[in-house]
Formats: sequence, C-alpha cells, structure tokens
Amino acid sequence: MRPLFMQFQKPMGLFLSVLFLLQLMAPFPVWSKYDQRDDQHDDQHPVLTDIKLANTRDDLLIYFEIENAFPPKIKQNIENGILIPFTFHVSLYRTGGSWLDKKITDLDIQSSIKYNSLKQEYTVSRPWKEEKPAVTKSFDEARDWMTSVDNLVVTPLTELVKGEKYQIRIRAQLTRFTLPFALHYVLFFMSFWDIKTDWYIINFTY
Repeated sequence: MRPLFMQFQKPMGLFLSVLFLLQLMAPFPVWSKYDQRDDQHDDQHPVLTDIKLANTRDDLLIYFEIENAFPPKIKQNIENGILIPFTFHVSLYRTGGSWLDKKITDLDIQSSIKYNSLKQEYTVSRPWKEEKPAVTKSFDEARDWMTSVDNLVVTPLTELVKGEKYQIRIRAQLTRFTLPFALHYVLFFMSFWDIKTDWYIINFTY
C-alpha cells in the first residue's frame, strides 16, 4: 500500500486532515470520511456532510449528502406539483508543480423531484445513476434520494499521476426551474436561487 495524504477543507479556514492507506489495485474501496458541521451556518442553510472518497480497481469515487436542502418554501412548492431540481458540481484539479491548477474533471450532475397529487407519489429522477426514476409515497424517502450522491465516478485512476497533488471541489445548488406563468412575477420566488452550499475542498496527494 502507498500512503495517500488528504485534507478536507471548508470556507472560513476550517479544515480536517486525514492520513490513510489506499490500495490502488484492491477491488474494495478504502474510505476517508469527513462529517464535521460548520457552526456558523444556521439550521436553514444547506450543508454538505458525510463526504467520502473511495476507489474501485479502476476509478476514484466520491460520496456525500446534503442537509437542510428543503426549507418549508421549497417543500410547499413540491407539494404544489412544481418540479424541483438540484445540481451537484464536482471538479478535480491537479495543483502541484505549477502556479496554475490544471482541471482534470468537471462534472455537473442533476437530481429532481416531482409530486403527483392525484397518486400522492413523489418521483425522484437521478440520470447520473443510469437508472429509472424512483417512486415513493414517503417525502422523507424521496428527500433522502434527492440529497444523497453515491458511487459517483470522479475520474479513472489512469488520469492520476503518482506523487502529484490534487484538489476536489464540490458544491450543491438549487437549479433554476420554470415556474407556472402566473407565478413568474411573485418576488419571493427570487430567493430560491440562494439555496446552495458553500464550496467544499478536498486536497490529496496520489
């Protein structure tokens, strides 16, 4: 095994360093976990939690969850049948050896939720998982599906160079969506675009 040094960093200078061993050819992932909350955020501000990196035999994977992603105003509009999408941004940079970071990967994936009041069912679509939309009558279950990202391939391991330093940046954000025409001029909907997490940064040496 070779040592992989990783540093998880959030805005305002908060960071956590973790040292663990990553066996590149192992068929099972070896985890590094970050689950520390920023006390400066209030209960309504969305935050990323339970951030994990893992590897398969061929790929680097990332896992994370979002908390406080559905304040009452968003849940109300879900119940009114409005499609609510979230976009997750994941970027990988090589940071060592130059004053300019080199972008390796730039991913934008999306999950969306839609409520059918006649069937009283929530449909969650996650095209990035390459599976059919999931349907449930439980809002809590639908929320869990919407706010979890798992087994997301960041990059093939062949794109990484031994001994080089890398940085992963991730953020979740409510995507602009089309409102019914009658609601286009309701001003409080403008605040929807502010529902997003801070950027979260993971530094590591491969």
